[in-house]
Amino acid sequence: MSDIQSTAAELRRLYESDTILRVVNVWDAVSTKVVADVPGTTAIATAGHSIAASLGYEDGGMPLDVALTAIEPIVAATSLPVTADLDDGYTEPGETTRRAIGIGVVGANVEDRLKPFDESVARVRAIIQAAQAEGVDFQLNARTDAIARGGDRAKADSIADAIARGRAFLAEGATAVFVPGAVTRDDVEQLVAGLGRGKLSVIGLPGALPAAEYEALGVARISYGPLVQRVALRAVRDLAADLYSSGVIPTDTPALN
Repeated sequence: MSDIQSTAAELRRLYESDTILRVVNVWDAVSTKVVADVPGTTAIATAGHSIAASLGYEDGGMPLDVALTAIEPIVAATSLPVTADLDDGYTEPGETTRRAIGIGVVGANVEDRLKPFDESVARVRAIIQAAQAEGVDFQLNARTDAIARGGDRAKADSIADAIARGRAFLAEGATAVFVPGAVTRDDVEQLVAGLGRGKLSVIGLPGALPAAEYEALGVARISYGPLVQRVALRAVRDLAADLYSSGVIPTDTPALN
């Protein structure tokens, strides 16, 4: 078995485990190394929002070539499985997947942006077929924005749409269904009931439940998106303000770079 095949198999094992997959999102090689060295880290997930911000792009506005160029050193910085945020899959999601696999990526988040149902399903199908053609058991965390982009419609309707889309994504071969905006216990219970245990992925926003509680509810994965970078940037901002005042670099500062 090749390295990429065994890494993909390990990522599948992590998704299928009864233990929730916790991923602390990274945006470059050094953040990858720092997170990978933390005990308990089993996989690496990129944050597209964070990569875009670090390169001067708006979230969702980063060109594919730029995104892949930024992801490549992340893959090179770790032996752990890397699942990448590939935005909406770009113009040709199958080709995007093929290129991502080419740099060692073994899983991805790809969002539907609430495109028409049939189009969204077809894009998931293209991703899975491209990965199969490459001979890699690619782990697609298929994102639906049914809640995040639900607008003024009733939450119940958004959840029903998320379940319908999620079931269709799973039927095409997606590993899990990522539903941003599903934060409360009630939302998660409904989604797990509709999708099945071990099939829902959530984001740990401020005010969300602890990972262990989501695990007990049957959630497969929790990630933290751009929040990790925001915490890091707050530390930089606060240090800068302190240094411009009367502060000094703390003596216990670790050499993490």
